[in-house]
Amino acid sequence: MNSILLVEDDINIIKSLSEFLKGEGFLVENADGQTKAIEMLRQRQFDILLVDISLTEGNGFAVCACAKEMGLPVIFLTASGDEYSVVTGLDMGADDYISKPFRPRELVSRIKSVLRRCGKMRSVIKLADVTVDTEKGIVERNGSDLFLSALEYRLLLVLLNNRGIVMSRSKLLEDIWDVTGDFVNDNTLTVYIKRLREKIEADPQDPQIIKTVRGIGYKIDI
Repeated sequence: MNSILLVEDDINIIKSLSEFLKGEGFLVENADGQTKAIEMLRQRQFDILLVDISLTEGNGFAVCACAKEMGLPVIFLTASGDEYSVVTGLDMGADDYISKPFRPRELVSRIKSVLRRCGKMRSVIKLADVTVDTEKGIVERNGSDLFLSALEYRLLLVLLNNRGIVMSRSKLLEDIWDVTGDFVNDNTLTVYIKRLREKIEADPQDPQIIKTVRGIGYKIDI
């Protein structure tokens, strides 16, 4: 599962884009300015940087320079029609750019393309005898497709994106709503957890992948 550092100072963009990217199978962390972003790049490991050129504190060019020193691919988020910034960014070694406003699915396509070109695409996750291919959107056990529905797959991705963390039912409902746009209530969540377990667990009555934390929620920590 690929990790993204999103550097953006617009809170609304951070929230909506982070949730969307998580729903597409990425791990996402964010920074709102140059100083914090560079500190995170030096302390943690990421697969790609998404950075807005114009930041309230500092600028995206300095963050890009730091990322390129570490061999990290970079996609610039730019204001529409800002040709100078685009050219400057590409001259600095940025791998791609996308102008605001952009369609989230187009950005995901750009991200995957850059990761493939840079040899950093990590799309296969193992969960015991279950394999999740986040690029193809396929979940298999021993080579056989488990044929998850769209909502079952999204639910699995949300849990995977928070691997090792207990997800409350309310948080799961919030994240699935954000990702799918479909109405999901508490009873529906119970049904989909049950269906998902029936497909991915060797013994759904004794789940080893999606575990219940009584009174709190669910987690994947395998």
